[in-house]
Order: sequence, then C-alpha cells, then structure tokens
Amino acid sequence: MFGRDRIEYKSREQIATMRAAGIVVAGALAAARDAAVPGATTQDVDQAAAAHIAAAGATPSFLGYEGFPATICTSVNDEVVHGIPGERVLQTGDLLSIDCGAIVDGWHADAAVSLLVGGGDVADSRLVEVTEHAMWAGIAALATGSRLGEVGEAVQDAVEKAEAEDGVLYGIVEEYVGHGIGSQMHQDPDVVNFRTRERGPRLRAGMCLAVEPMITRGTSEVAVCEDDWTVVTGDGTRSAHWEHSVAILDDGILVLTAPDGGASALAAFGVTPVTV
Repeated sequence: MFGRDRIEYKSREQIATMRAAGIVVAGALAAARDAAVPGATTQDVDQAAAAHIAAAGATPSFLGYEGFPATICTSVNDEVVHGIPGERVLQTGDLLSIDCGAIVDGWHADAAVSLLVGGGDVADSRLVEVTEHAMWAGIAALATGSRLGEVGEAVQDAVEKAEAEDGVLYGIVEEYVGHGIGSQMHQDPDVVNFRTRERGPRLRAGMCLAVEPMITRGTSEVAVCEDDWTVVTGDGTRSAHWEHSVAILDDGILVLTAPDGGASALAAFGVTPVTV
C-alpha cells in the first residue's frame, strides 16, 4: 500500500469509500453553512455538521483528534484555521471559515469553505473568491501536472494574478499546508500553496491529496492563540480558507468532497473529473 516515499497509494475500491466519506463532508458543510446566520453561535454551526455526520452513519475526523473538542473548526475574521466552536455569536459581515472531516469504514475525507455571514464587505467577498479560485487552480494542476510542486506553483500564480488585477497584496500562509489523506486524516506528502525549489514527488494514480490554501488580506505571518489551536493572522487582517480532498486515478482526478466531483469548477481549467 505504501510506496518507498511513504505515500499511501489507494486502490480504486478504497477511493470509492473515500468518495462516500467526501459526500458526507459535503453534506455536513452544507448544513453548517445553513446554520451560519447572524445571531447563531459557532457551536450551533458545529452541532449542525455533527448531526449530519451522525445521520449519515459516519464518524467525525476532527473530534478528539489530538484532543480537539469539536466536530468542525470554525475560524472567524482574523482566525486562519483551527478555531474551536463555542459561544461566540456570529455577526453580519463576519468572515467564517468552516473545516470538516469525516470517516467512512476507516477512510477519511476533509474539506473547508469560507463565507460571509449575512453578506459583507466587498473586499472580504473578493478574498473568499480569490482563495477558492486559487484552490481550484491547484486542484487542476493535479490533472495536468507531473510533480506535486506544480500545485503550489498554480496556487501562487492564481494569487499573484489576483493581486495584479485588484491592486492589493494577498498573503499566502506558509506554516499550514495541505496534506495526503486516506486511512489517516494527515499523511505524507505535504501539499504546499506556494512556489518552491522542490519539485515534489511524481503525481501517480492512487494518491489522495487535500489542497487547502489559506489567504489573508495582509501579511502571511500567523500566530497560535493561548488555546494551542486557533491560528490568527499576525497583523489582525482577515483570512479565508478553502479545501477539497482529491483522488488521482488512472484515468484522471476526482474531487472527493465536491458533490459533482469538481466538474463545474474544473471546466474553467479544461479538466473533466472521472468517477469511481
């Protein structure tokens, strides 16, 4: 199952089980988004996702992971990732990132979305859009590229293009990156969101990877809060986070956590996902 590079290569049958987990994650994120309204608490959002995962007969990936106390991560405004749901009341205009994972028959899927609660600032909306587009650019590189490093190149190229168009600087968080996923939530290899000298391993059938850029409206510097989980921007600016789990198969890629397999978003990149 594991290659000499310590990457877990999955069979088509195992990927089909991960696809089932991905559909659960997609549904849980949809339930969480519906619950993320002005006046709701982040705990309300967590409970909506938890209820969906339980109803599907799946298990949350995050709950209890290294002591994490909730089903999802809810990161608000300057919180980049790993925010803990609680009594915080969501306000109109808050930028909320929701990260969710689920397990089906021992196999994981993981995805994240960002949204503006009840509408909000145009610049924040653009940040969410830029981050999502950069993620899809990285995912498309899994279909068209030959080395994993091309994912980070594609993400950074997309962000730099947005910077030129918008006349602003966006920060690409470097301390937290994507990852392999499968029989464990976090596996080799790291999937970086920026250009490096390392080309990375060859892209091969059986790889399953979580692509997850985190982009800020300021610098790329971050800090960890006293709860030892919540990561915030170093300059207090807002941040967005998008993620999908993606499988590479012999005949193409499949976005495990997108209901349509990624078809609608990947069409803009000339990529048509496959099925299992």
